[in-house]
Amino acid sequence: MAGETGEGVARSRALAVLRIRSTALAVALLPAAAAVVLLVGGATGRVGDSWDALRWSVVAGAVVVLVLAGAVAAVVVRARPAVSPTVPVAESSAPDLYRMVHDLAVRLQVPTPSAIELTPDCDSWLEDRRPERAGTGRWGRPREPLAPVLVIGSPFMWWMRVAELRALLAPVVAGTGPSADPDIAAARRFIRGLDAAAAVAAARSRGVARPAYAFLGWVARLLLRGCRAHAAEMERGVAASASERAQAVDYGLRIVAQEQVGLAYAGWDRLLTRVALPAWRMGRWPSRLDAGVVAALTELSRRDRLAEGFESRLGERPACDLLEEPGSIDEAASLLAARLFHGGPEDHGPDWSPVDWDSYPEEVVDRIWRSEAALLIRVLDEPGSAVPRPERDRPPVVTVQTAEHAGHTASTESRSGAGLLMGGQAARQAAATGAAELPDELGRATIARVIDRLSQGGSEELAARITGHVAREEAARDAGRILAAGTPLAPVYQLLPPRTGRELLTEHVTAMVCCAAVDTAGATAGLDWLDGPALLVNGARRADLAWPVLRLVENGDAAPLRSWLTAVGVRLEKPVRLV
Repeated sequence: MAGETGEGVARSRALAVLRIRSTALAVALLPAAAAVVLLVGGATGRVGDSWDALRWSVVAGAVVVLVLAGAVAAVVVRARPAVSPTVPVAESSAPDLYRMVHDLAVRLQVPTPSAIELTPDCDSWLEDRRPERAGTGRWGRPREPLAPVLVIGSPFMWWMRVAELRALLAPVVAGTGPSADPDIAAARRFIRGLDAAAAVAAARSRGVARPAYAFLGWVARLLLRGCRAHAAEMERGVAASASERAQAVDYGLRIVAQEQVGLAYAGWDRLLTRVALPAWRMGRWPSRLDAGVVAALTELSRRDRLAEGFESRLGERPACDLLEEPGSIDEAASLLAARLFHGGPEDHGPDWSPVDWDSYPEEVVDRIWRSEAALLIRVLDEPGSAVPRPERDRPPVVTVQTAEHAGHTASTESRSGAGLLMGGQAARQAAATGAAELPDELGRATIARVIDRLSQGGSEELAARITGHVAREEAARDAGRILAAGTPLAPVYQLLPPRTGRELLTEHVTAMVCCAAVDTAGATAGLDWLDGPALLVNGARRADLAWPVLRLVENGDAAPLRSWLTAVGVRLEKPVRLV
């Protein structure tokens, strides 16, 4: 109805869901009722013996239907919906936060959330952790239903001020009011049970019990389709009711808080994809992601010229001050983020360890560059990777004997910092596979060699080789994790799509350039809060490297990159240190 309040809409839609539940129950009991009528009629003589066949057929059918209905009802009642992964926050570790939420609930005249938990996401919501009501107490009185848990996005705790967080949480906490309504709570339990039962049926649709679970899934999906529209309207009514109730609490400040939500989401996304993901791929997880959000958003505000009034805002009390030990909470949330987006220590083995922001450039950025540069040189050393030269420039064909001699000479040379060397065994393999020639400067890890190779073309072939190496390394790691865990790994949410071969080649060439700049021009590895690994020259970030590298990879044009290297002072012929 047009004049109906949000809570009234929610209650009416909840009653519609409960009517569907009652209808399903009535349909399940209908054969049993017919069987009772026939049995009573036979016992009283009102139904003759000619009805015996029909009577016993109906009884048998009623028993089957009751068994099936009981099984479905048992699964629906016992099924537990998925619980969001969170970091519990005990009241003893955040008394000020609990006090603020309690005062907010008292002012809104709603039940106080039963607990507070944090999630590595830019969102906040209420979550019912028990699908069933508490039942009756010792004296037969109905117990109070357990209030839902308040889940808060951990980036909000570090980026928002206390007043902003209070304004942001007001409509969320107000949602505990409709949650206490018996009809709404019962409708939600029924829908969650159906959803969980459908998931159980889908997960166990194999083996001898497949027909039973198929029937369970069919019934659950049928009832869910009937409830879908009513459930959506019910939740919209609950949200409208919470918004109406919270309008009297910090309404003006809530607009400012919503602006900070969008800013926090942008900074959190950049921090995960540009900063955390490279570290996770190296087997390290940043232990202070939420503190990094503040640094990232401060940098974003500075770059976008949003700093007017920005410093005065940061002077206010941050919401993380409501926690007794924000550092330990941040570390727990950071580890949970790593588990969700890349897997945890049980997936990566004992080398999976935390890293703080001060050590990030040396322990993550420099290691990434060295390992990627080493792979690039290894690919260049592979037999058949050299681009064929014109006939007049082609050296004599290498025989097995000369290859062995060349391999022996290369293995006995003393090259300080030359990195990967290819010995006689690899040379014999090159000759045995019919390679017309060996790559120039075999094993020399110089940026000059990389530039010369890409200038001759064939970047597609190098990209394919690097892609193959990366895929094999990832498959080997996954196999090792499965072997260590003894069970298939749980899927994780992928932050970014898989990298293409061209993107991988560009990353590895960039890493080689950065290694050369560090080893020969005094540059250093650094961290940019918005863009991740960064090359620092004379203490300033050089953000102009991407285009020259891309020009070399895609067009074979080495002139822009040579000019860049000359300007920085990189020595092209000097070998770089590899891992």
